[in-house]
This record gives sequence, structure tokens and C-alpha cells, in this order.
Amino acid sequence: MRQNNHLSSKSVACFLVAMIAFLNASCSTKVSHGNSLVIPAAVAVGNKNTPPLKIGVLPTQSLKEQQRMIQPLEKYLENSLETEVNFQVAADYKQVMQWLVDGKIDMAYVAAVSYLEALDAGANIEPLVAPIDKYTGRPWYRAAIVVKVDSNIETLHQLKGKRFAFVNKFSTSGYLMPFTALNKLDIHPQREFKTVIYPGTHAKTLEALENGEIDAAATNIPYYLKQQKMGKLKPEKFRVIWESPPIPPSLIVVSKKLSQDSIKKLKISFLNTPEGIEDIFGGQSAGYTSIEDSDYMPIRELRAKLNMKSGKGK
Repeated sequence: MRQNNHLSSKSVACFLVAMIAFLNASCSTKVSHGNSLVIPAAVAVGNKNTPPLKIGVLPTQSLKEQQRMIQPLEKYLENSLETEVNFQVAADYKQVMQWLVDGKIDMAYVAAVSYLEALDAGANIEPLVAPIDKYTGRPWYRAAIVVKVDSNIETLHQLKGKRFAFVNKFSTSGYLMPFTALNKLDIHPQREFKTVIYPGTHAKTLEALENGEIDAAATNIPYYLKQQKMGKLKPEKFRVIWESPPIPPSLIVVSKKLSQDSIKKLKISFLNTPEGIEDIFGGQSAGYTSIEDSDYMPIRELRAKLNMKSGKGK
């Protein structure tokens, strides 16, 4: 069993330093897919007579792959919590946020931007835990822009006139961070790129690059490396032309409608997730760590600077 301490003040300070510098440089068979859920307002985890715990998941890869990854975690959580657990894979990032706003799920796996967007829209949620990146041993990761190895693109300026893919406008690594990097160089994708597309998931974005539909793609380092390890991307065919500063991690959020006792049980279960259970965000995880809302202040500041904050209920 593994139990990790809260995201340290030192790590938060590192986020703030890196992000401020970045800113100043600029100006189971039970897994279902894409359908709304209707459940009671609260769940008392640990009572077999209560309704199932509903967990929403961002679509980070193919539904089949996510179902494979979810099954061991689902089994572990059911045994640990003594409660039936049902995962719901959303059709897109926005749907997960809407489920949270509408109170139709009890928990969700979300990106940092998606978490803040959900709060802006009125979701009654709080951070629970976040994965620790296996490659860094830290609760942060990096966004990246990837091209094919034989591409003549070496710098961000050389993306002008090229075909480019962001993942989704609610993605931290697949949109916010690369967009910010381009913005600080006074590069405007919609005006200066030949084509800009939003495939919706990291998997589809990299597939578009592999298939020659685009010249460069936004993604993140943990996902990129995992796809290589799984044999889905050949390392010799791609290269990274840009990496972001460290980013506060994607996270698991929980509804405040759950009792404090239930939230505590959930946190303990995730912090003690056994070795071998994959992080269903799509990266390589070395367990989970506790987090707080204040850990996402760097992303808040970045969105505010770029005027990306949503209005309430939007």
C-alpha cells in the first residue's frame, strides 16, 4: 500500500515561480459512455444499502482502452469502500463539467482547467487527490508540442502556416499551456496557422499527427511517453519541440454533498491504491497525493491573464 502526503508547500512554490515566470514572459462492464445520470443528492460511502458511487471520467483515449484501465480500479474501490462503484466515461470534457454542475455524479477525474471551469459554472465540488507522475516522482507534469521526426519544424515560430491540433479548449496541457506559449511569442494560431483542429482527446490528437492530418500536436509528456511504452507510438518517428514549465496536475474532485466521513474514506482509499493499478488519466502514475484548491492558483492566474475565465452558469 502507498500513502502520499499532501502536495508540499515547496512544490506549490515551484509551481508559482515557474508559472509566474511563464506569465511575465507573455504579456468494468459497468462502465458507460456519454449518457446523463440521475442519482440521489448524496451517497454515504461504505454502506452497501446506498446507491452506487458515480464517478465521471474525461475521455483521454479510446473508450475500449479506458474501460480496460478502469476495471482494476473499480474492483479495488468497491472492496476498499464496501460500496458499488460505477464509472461514467464522458463524450467530451464539457460533459463531465456539466455532470458536476448538475450534481449527477459524486466524483470526477478532471483536468486543472476543467476543474476551474466547473467551479466557475457553479459546481459544488472540492479537490480530493491527484496522481504523482511516475517519471518525475512529483505531483506535476509538463505539456508538450510534438512533430514527426522528419518535420522541418524546429521552433514555435515555424508553426506559422502549418496544420496544428490542440486537444480541447478545456484541456490544460492540450490547450491552455501551449496556447500561452504561443501567445507570449505573439503567435496567433487562428490567424497564422494554416489549420487548427480540436480532436477532443490526446489519443485522437496524436493519431491525427501520426496519420499526417496535421503537422504538430499539443499533448503532455506523461501521455506521450506512455503511448510509446505501450507500443502505440514509435519513439523514432516523433520528437518534442517544446515543453511547458511544471503544471499542477489533473485531479480527482468530489461533490461537497457527500458527508465528510465519506470524503475521508475516499481519500484514504486513493492514497492507498496498490501498486499496479493504472492512473486512468492516461499517464504513468506512482500513486496519489492530497491536494487543495490553492494548489491551482497558478492556473487561475494564467486563465485570468488570458481572459479565459467562464462566467457563472455558463
